[in-house]
Amino acid sequence: MADAHAHAQPQHDYHILDPSPWPFIGAIGALVMAIGGVGWMQDMKGNTFDLFGVNLAHPWGFFIGVLIVLYTMFSWWSDTIKEAHEGHHTRVVSLHLRYGMIMFIASEVMFFVAWFWAFFDVSLFPGEAQQYARTAFTGGIWPPKGMEVLDPFHLPLYNTIILLLSGTTVTWAHHALLKGDRKGLINGLVLTVGLGMLFTFVQAYEYMHTPFGFRDSIYGATFFMATGFHGFHVIIGTIFLLVCLIRAMKGDFTPKQHFGFEAAAWYWHFVDVVWLFLFGAIYVWASSGATIEMV
Repeated sequence: MADAHAHAQPQHDYHILDPSPWPFIGAIGALVMAIGGVGWMQDMKGNTFDLFGVNLAHPWGFFIGVLIVLYTMFSWWSDTIKEAHEGHHTRVVSLHLRYGMIMFIASEVMFFVAWFWAFFDVSLFPGEAQQYARTAFTGGIWPPKGMEVLDPFHLPLYNTIILLLSGTTVTWAHHALLKGDRKGLINGLVLTVGLGMLFTFVQAYEYMHTPFGFRDSIYGATFFMATGFHGFHVIIGTIFLLVCLIRAMKGDFTPKQHFGFEAAAWYWHFVDVVWLFLFGAIYVWASSGATIEMV
């Protein structure tokens, strides 16, 4: 009895996790998604993709894998929230959750470094870029010869203002939470989610009216890869904050325990900062001396 009681009441700040199926199920989902992605690409090329005698050249495998991954994410995070409500997120556990989020954001920083590297490689050395491939032809200048680019002080500036405003509203929500002001928390999150959705709408409208395409030049390829992946992160961040809004309305967060919201706020500020670099480099600096196309 004494041993059972000691196990139920651990004398340390660490939480020993119960056996969980989600790592295994998530790995299966990722594998199905990867195989399905290959099959989808082979289907678009008109080829077959035989695996164990089955033709997988269709998009359904990819979407099945996505559904498995999404279900795993929902279930795993639900278990994490349940553990928090049960009091398992001690000081040490909370600290390690923060370390994990910091490392995740650091990996995201390096992800965007790759796109900035590609952009500056061809923009700072346009004469050398055109030697590698026909699609990289620049005419020895940047933006490439004859390229019409977007006006950075029209829709891109609007989106910059939108994201900066969203950064202030999510900070307002955070301060309201720390003060126990649930109404302020909810209002701040509503505004932040709304501004995130507005940003996505404006960027989609911008994409539909760009005077260049992804395949037209190396300029278009680097532009859409960098800004497109940022837009994808905005969508993910908006969903992240929407979940926090739903949880806030249910009364989940307290001034002393709100790591889920804190992680979402960190992620959103990261998205803000990346956009400032994108706006300054890809929109403003890269449009210098080029023909401006009004959208």
